[in-house]
Formats: sequence, C-alpha cells, structure tokens
Amino acid sequence: MKADYIDFNELLNMSDGCLHMHGRRLVLHSTNAFAQFRKDLYDMIGPEQTRRLLTRFGYFWGQADAAAMKRIFNWDNVMDWLQAGPWLHMLSGVGKVIVRVLEVDESTEKFYMETMVENSCEAEEHLTSIGKARHPSCWNLIGYMSGFASFCMNRNIYFIEKQCAANGDKACLFIGQDRQAWGDKIKNHLAYFEAEDIQGNVAQLTRQLQLQTRELERQRREIGLLRWTSDPFFAEVRSQIFKHIMQLAARVAQFDSSILITGETGVGKEVLARYVHRHSQRSRHPFVVVNCGALPETLLESELFGHRAGSFTGATRDRIGLLQQAHKGTVFLDEIGDISANIQLKILRVLQEKEITRVGDTEPLKIDVRIIAATNRDLNRAVNEGRFRDDLLYRLRVIEINVPPLRERTEDILPTARYLVDRLAQKLKIPQLKLDSTCVDYLQAYQWPGNIRELENAIERAAVLSHDGIIRPENLPPEILKIAGNGTRAVDPLSMTLVETEQKHINAVMKLCHDNRTRAAKILGISPSTLWRKLKTMDS
Repeated sequence: MKADYIDFNELLNMSDGCLHMHGRRLVLHSTNAFAQFRKDLYDMIGPEQTRRLLTRFGYFWGQADAAAMKRIFNWDNVMDWLQAGPWLHMLSGVGKVIVRVLEVDESTEKFYMETMVENSCEAEEHLTSIGKARHPSCWNLIGYMSGFASFCMNRNIYFIEKQCAANGDKACLFIGQDRQAWGDKIKNHLAYFEAEDIQGNVAQLTRQLQLQTRELERQRREIGLLRWTSDPFFAEVRSQIFKHIMQLAARVAQFDSSILITGETGVGKEVLARYVHRHSQRSRHPFVVVNCGALPETLLESELFGHRAGSFTGATRDRIGLLQQAHKGTVFLDEIGDISANIQLKILRVLQEKEITRVGDTEPLKIDVRIIAATNRDLNRAVNEGRFRDDLLYRLRVIEINVPPLRERTEDILPTARYLVDRLAQKLKIPQLKLDSTCVDYLQAYQWPGNIRELENAIERAAVLSHDGIIRPENLPPEILKIAGNGTRAVDPLSMTLVETEQKHINAVMKLCHDNRTRAAKILGISPSTLWRKLKTMDS
C-alpha cells in the first residue's frame, strides 16, 4: 500500500447521520466556528494554554489517524505509512501539504522531515479571529504531524513550525526530528506536548475499533444497512509507463499512420484503439472491430471485403464488407497474427493502394480508412518462421505501442478497479456499488495473469455476490484470496515448510471470514470437517 492510493470515498461511510472511517466516527467542522473557538480560548485561558490544548488535540488526532492507517492497510514500508499522514491531512482540507524531505534510518533511529503547507486553514483561522501573529501559530498542525510520526516510528518525534502564514509568510514550513536530533532546541516546546499516555489511549481506542469493526461487518452481512456511492477514478492513470503510452496515443491519433498495438491478452488493446479513434480527426465516423481470429478464412474474407451475389453458395445478394462500411473511419483488426497468407496479401493492398476488391468481383473500390491492428503474438518470430509477411508487418507498425501487463504497472490496478466498479454499478443497476478499502491489498498483491479483462470479471463477480453494494474481500474470486493471503506481501516460499505455508493460509482465511468455518472451508476448497481437523491439529 502507498499513501497516494488512499481514496476517502472508500474509507468513509455515511449511515444514519453518522460519518465513519471503518468504525471510527468523524465530524466535519466549520473553519469559521473553529476560528471563534480559538479566539474564545485565547480570551479565557491565554495564548500559552490555548497552544497547549490545540497541540495536544492535534497530537491525539495524528496518533489516531496513524493507528487507523495501520489497522486498515498493509504498508509497503514505514516511509509510505509516514506519508499517509500528510495525505490524510490534505484530503481533510487543512491545506495543500507538500513533503519536501523525508529521511528515515531505522538502524540509527534517525528521523528528519520537512513539510510545507500552503493555504493552511489554521493560519487562516488565526488571522480571521485574532489577527497577525508574532510567532508561528499552526499548533494543531504541529501536534498532528508529531503524533502521526511518533506513532509510526514508535518513539517521540517532534515538529516545529519555522515559517507561518499567520506571521505573513507565503506558506507554513514544518521541521520534524527525533528527540535526540533536536537536542536543546526542543526544550521550550516539550511542555506543549505533555499529556497523559496519549499513545496508550490510542492503542486502547484501536482495540475497541477493531472489535466494533468486526461487529459492524457481521451486521452488514446480515441486514445490509450501509450504502456507498461510487466515484469513478479511471482517468487518473498512476504509472509513468502508462502515462507515456497515453501521451503517445494522443499524439499519433492526430495522424493517419497505421498503428500496431501489442500486449498480452486482456491488457486493453481495443480500449486503447478506441481512445486513438476518439482523439483522431475520424472520430465522427465509424469505428469497426474485426476479430481476425474468430472466423475461418473464407468467412473473414467476405466479412472484410464484401462479396457479389452468386460468388459462392449462399451469396444471394451483394454485401458490403466491414472495410467499406468503415469509410472515413477506423478499422481495428484484432488478433492480426492469426490471419492467413491470402488475407495478409489483401490487407497489404489496402494499406498500400487504399482499395479493396470484393469476393467475386474484378473491379477494385477505393476506400478511406485508418488501420489499427493488435496482437498478443510475437510477429517478428512469425516473420522468421515464414508465417507472416514482413512487408505487411512494416506497414502495420509504422507506430507500435506495447501495452505492458497489469502486474508491471501495479499503480494502475486501483484506478482501473474503481473505474470498473463505477461502470458495473450502471450495468448491474446497483447505483451505490463500492469497493471496501480492505480489498486494496488483495487487489494489489494479485498478479492478474488475465490483466484488465480478468480484473473486470473479478469485480463483476464480487459485485454480484455483494449483499449491500459493498465489495469486500470475501466477494473476490478464491484465487485472489489464496494468492494474496491476509493482504500482506507474499513471503519467500523457500523460507517456509509446507505445513507452515498451509497453516498461514488457513489462519489468513479464518481471519478474513471472522472464524466462520463454513465460509472459510468454501474459500479453501475443502469440507468443513476437514477444516475442523486441520484447525484441531494446529491448536495441539
């Protein structure tokens, strides 16, 4: 899990007038109201005690958020977990949070972090209610950052505000270090962080929330009380390699050059071809798809080029081929590597001469089409083996775009899954269909050999099996659960015995099913009695 994968839409749930984040109740507040509250504190207890209260409030908030992130997600490393704090803070509306420097050395316990906050709501509240400050005044933010980092690092981390918009600076700058690194510079600030066992309170709160979450999940499965709203996210491509592909596709779309799209089955070659067509000057004209591998040669030739009446048995009238139907548009030749030598020659003529000859006819017809071809085969190898014409290959791949498999661009798994959820919500007429955030680690850990097509099938299956419009891990296909285990990254199988591997997987599935043996046995593919015997052996 990485910090920028977080989506509030999947974390939050609104039910019966309550806003929850996986069992932890939240409340939105008005900056105007909080500004007045800040002024009242100033007037009643003075600036020093106001700073102490707001810092401690922020500290507890940061610790609670860090604990929630640990409870909900499995982080790749502590660096990603630490960056979830600024990300959550920004998503909650405190301002634009930019992590300028983050250095962590767990072996020496060194910690250093620089964070910039633009448009700080706390600085704005101070200016609105009290006026320009003489000293940095984002005490709530200082407390939050210190609390979040301290929980993640399991030792005291303190942030000091070096620049503040309430003082007239353009933005607020915060520096965070461990106690030892600060030395004497932190002494005057420590009093503002003092409180009775905040981390112990957070740990107790976390345990309570875990119990509440399990109870809520049980209730949701039984009576389906909670509803979620889908939020499409497909447009936000994450991986640099796919961003490059989309930029390339957008550029070549403006020209009529032939394109060859390569990649494994299910990576979205047709989706990319449609994207090119939509952004081309031919977008107002037809986009015609031809699956070259689905038809025998005689039928494919007739489908592509058309035929004259009487040219073969069953040809009772003239027929216009797909290439002619796509006049001024785009033809997508899927699985081009499966066509025969005869069809290869005819397509080469289309590319060279821009004309076709119908089956049973002698007069060529001029056409104006753009050809986009796709294949999951190695056409270079096919050329070397004499199964594909080299001159046709050169004509087809004026521009070649290779779409990498989903396992090589894991950053795109979540945006794609969210897009599919939104689309399936309309298709299946489940308007409030939504991914639960506990699915994130399972989707990320699985390798997706069938790529986007497999992901779509998995999401559709999960949507159909969901009881309340929320897709949870138990709704996903068993193979995803078996590969991903309990949501953590897979360990080296060579470091575990067969018995240990089996026990680890059984424990993970039992945890997922909240100790429901019937459901766990179904996921494991064994009978409940067999599962009972294995559990008894594990306990002995």
